[in-house]
Amino acid sequence: MGFSIKTIAAGIAVCVCCVVASAQSPAPVRRTDNVPPKPSGATPRTADGHPDLTGVWNGIGDTLNGVPNQMANDGIYVESETSAHDVFSGARIFTFPRNTNRVPTNAADERAAALLRRVGANRPLYMPEYWQRVRDLDANANDEDPTNNCMPAGVPRAGIPLYIGQQPGSLIFIYPGQGGLIATQTMYRMVPLDGRQHTPLQDLDGTYTGESIAHWDGDTLVVDSWGFTSNTWFGQIGGYFHSEDMHVIERFHRDGNTLTWTATIEDPQVLLEPWTTTPRVAVLNANPHAVLPESDPCSERDLGHIVTKEHH
Repeated sequence: MGFSIKTIAAGIAVCVCCVVASAQSPAPVRRTDNVPPKPSGATPRTADGHPDLTGVWNGIGDTLNGVPNQMANDGIYVESETSAHDVFSGARIFTFPRNTNRVPTNAADERAAALLRRVGANRPLYMPEYWQRVRDLDANANDEDPTNNCMPAGVPRAGIPLYIGQQPGSLIFIYPGQGGLIATQTMYRMVPLDGRQHTPLQDLDGTYTGESIAHWDGDTLVVDSWGFTSNTWFGQIGGYFHSEDMHVIERFHRDGNTLTWTATIEDPQVLLEPWTTTPRVAVLNANPHAVLPESDPCSERDLGHIVTKEHH
């Protein structure tokens, strides 16, 4: 893509501060790294012995907004102001101390993050005949990205739900509408946890969240979903489209006050092999009375004013 190492380093230098999401989350924390936090506290369990995933999971901001989270989601860990590496390959990435007198701006931080997130080596492998479509979608993301038109992010792009409600036979996931990396409407999922099987794929109409069923694999919650519309992307960047045959396996593992999530995407229509996201980590909101406020409606007002192809 023609980015110099100096440019990439500059991007890291301006990207390592964080604004924590509101919604009754803890006071903003200034971070010089984006490495997932170490868990603390005991892991609560339900009456049947499984980990209790219930809670508001926005203790360090959500998985979409916030430049440090954007980089971590795509496998770039900044350990300090002078050290970063690619999670998937282990390659070191050059950086240098940021200018602590600099006043961050959204535009500068987003440009830097756009460079950095494309450095990550963990990428899906498409069949050769589809790479040009991927490149075209990425280059024209301002027009082509469904979320830029206020469409739901879908699964797995929405990542970790900001609220999980767990009952013996089902779960509810809530993803508030938001702007930032992607701009989406509020989305929710009701996921049975009662041993039922999938409806045959040919009997389902494709939807943004698909048909999801869940089961426990030891202490890990496994959510199995299919029956999707093809009108979503499954990655934050890159133009990563999918077919209606996409099959997604999500894994949720709670350790103390942290929740780790990964998703494995199978789509034999377009992918050469299954692809697994870089693990993402959310932190439980420490406020026992925390609730998610109503999200502002998604109202698209930008596309008519865009004059370049620059994008997230």
